[in-house]
Amino acid sequence: MDVFTFAYFPFVNGAVKYVEALDFKLEELFSERAFEQVRERGKERVLSAIGEGIKKSSHPDRIGAEKELLSYPVARILVSCINDGYLTRRYALAEAKSAYESVKELSGEELKEFAGEFNITAVINERSVILHFTDYIRYANVIHEPKWKLVNRNMEHGMVTLTKEDFSRIMEEAVRKRIESSLPVDVPAGICASLERYLLEIREALKTRKSEFSIEEFKEIMPDCFPPCIVHALSNAQAGVNLPHSMRFALTSFLLNIGMNTEGIMELFKVSPDFDEERTRYQVMHIHGATGTTYTSPSCATMITYGNCYGKEALCERISHPLSYYRKKAWILKKGKPAGIKENI
Repeated sequence: MDVFTFAYFPFVNGAVKYVEALDFKLEELFSERAFEQVRERGKERVLSAIGEGIKKSSHPDRIGAEKELLSYPVARILVSCINDGYLTRRYALAEAKSAYESVKELSGEELKEFAGEFNITAVINERSVILHFTDYIRYANVIHEPKWKLVNRNMEHGMVTLTKEDFSRIMEEAVRKRIESSLPVDVPAGICASLERYLLEIREALKTRKSEFSIEEFKEIMPDCFPPCIVHALSNAQAGVNLPHSMRFALTSFLLNIGMNTEGIMELFKVSPDFDEERTRYQVMHIHGATGTTYTSPSCATMITYGNCYGKEALCERISHPLSYYRKKAWILKKGKPAGIKENI
């Protein structure tokens, strides 16, 4: 790989070594006027991650490619200075999705070299990629569409055959895991202070993003009345955690049952690592009754069966359904009575 390729894949080992070999001190990157455009691009990467995603940019010359490459460590420092779990997950996902678009354009040898960065030994054919099932499971286990289950894949003698596009999706997940697991990094207070004007803009954007799709905006909904299992699922969804299908169904059906609109629910899942707008919209509308059947959220017994019961509390012991919890908690709050009071349900 050369600097033009490193600009698209700044997280690979070769890119790190290239940056280390450049003739400047790391501290200069965060303070010197010569690197102002690099810092601005680093800030833009983070803001784009909070927004609609990091767009692929072209680099007509070596200087432009190096600026793009150097903006990546700046972005990592900015994310680390803020040290917010939601931002970290969203940033890692955005970088991974951006990389996915570039991975799809790699030649066979380039793709093999890229896979090697993640200790994946792959056989690259003209139309397919073959890899060991352990490498497949390592990255596909968080993708919850049925086709990604190992039992639904073509496997012979422990080797799994994928299309190049599906293998690129595996590599996207590998990138996301590498970036997310490496953040936050330890940043000296002085560097964070020197970047304060960039951090202020990012914090404002992050605050806006977090509040933009907050459930509190739906006046008919009482988030204080959500059962612990739904609070757990909701916080994970908003943090970019890839929910299991059963929990995603439970969360979606619950929110629809209590009156949240479909667009609000769509936004909740946009930060999911395997988000697909068309498929998600279909699933939400299906649960909402587009095909004639409106689904009710699963009972407590079903939630327990699928391992989706979290944070059980006193009120949970006296109800059998998340919707019952919601209605009971709403009644308690409206009456101004303590949550522990015993009432017939």
